[in-house]
Amino acid sequence: MKSLKIAILGTRGIPNNYGGFEYAAERLSTALAFRGHDITVYNSHNHLYKRDIYDGVHIIHCYDPESKIGTAGQFVYDLNCLLDARKRNFDIILMFGYTSNAIWGRLYPPKSIIITNMDGLEWKREKYSRPIRVYLKHAEKLAVRFSDFHIADSLAIQKYLAAKYNIEPAYIPYGADLYGHDEKISGGEYPRNNGNGFLLMARMEPENNVETILTGFHQSYSRKKFTVIGDIQNRFGKYLTNKFKNDLRIEFSGAVFDKQKVNNYLAQAYIYFHGHSVGGTNPSLLQAMANKTLIASHSNPFNAAILENDALYFSNANDVQFIIDNTQIGEKEETMIRNNLKKIQHEFNWNAIADRYEGFIMECYNKMKL
Repeated sequence: MKSLKIAILGTRGIPNNYGGFEYAAERLSTALAFRGHDITVYNSHNHLYKRDIYDGVHIIHCYDPESKIGTAGQFVYDLNCLLDARKRNFDIILMFGYTSNAIWGRLYPPKSIIITNMDGLEWKREKYSRPIRVYLKHAEKLAVRFSDFHIADSLAIQKYLAAKYNIEPAYIPYGADLYGHDEKISGGEYPRNNGNGFLLMARMEPENNVETILTGFHQSYSRKKFTVIGDIQNRFGKYLTNKFKNDLRIEFSGAVFDKQKVNNYLAQAYIYFHGHSVGGTNPSLLQAMANKTLIASHSNPFNAAILENDALYFSNANDVQFIIDNTQIGEKEETMIRNNLKKIQHEFNWNAIADRYEGFIMECYNKMKL
């Protein structure tokens, strides 16, 4: 198989210390480098990792003024990455998302094949004002227009894009790693759950239904702990911590990016609550599946496409309360856990996902270059 020169843009960089796109960029870039491709990932100059090579992947650090000027800095950072990429003659540019880079579509490197992972329906996110949602709908159109090929990370997104824009995006979800018991922390660093506590991991944003989940727990009679993993420094995070400050069962642990620690949280959780309602295949959901954790999920097509019948579903706080007060892990729940683990083993593991990305990238290259 021909070795290609591939760049990944649209993330804050690797190794991941931010979120889903960065996690995917890290796992995918290192896997493709291992397969013999020349891989470059663009990093924000504010990223904690300052070296030029990470696990066989070239790192290019570009100026990112977001910390100084706010959200507008994302547009500047993406522009800086694109201007640099125009000089380097990449065979493939893999673009993660379109929120702040599609506006520069006319500046995409003309000699490179542009493949865009279209992410979720960004214009549905409640955190955005109406004018921003209008812009995001426009940015989605620009991303479709200025990309040569498209990827959807969920079947629901693939169906939406095909119907809306008459294109044929490839369906390639994210992956998760399987962990043995010896790879998890077996000691008492987080002893309070011990299989009896509840857990959620999410950015503190309205569409992730954190408030709904915690309200349901607050209404419940449970004496168990509820651990919340996610950065709470934004406005919504501060609102949530203040709202639930008097419920001593709820513990906000902040952002956790250490994979071993996250796996230990999941391994000890009685139920993992997944509230994401906008977007495609979420990495934290796959990680919970891989760690054999019983899942309670917000009821929507994105989550149902992955979990099918192998989860408890909720739509509101009363549903959450019912799940917490009435769920006992028996044969039915153990079957859900086993079925979700099989999905990771056979469909959503990173080796298989990297193979699908490599195959699609080579297919795109052959169509355009040969």
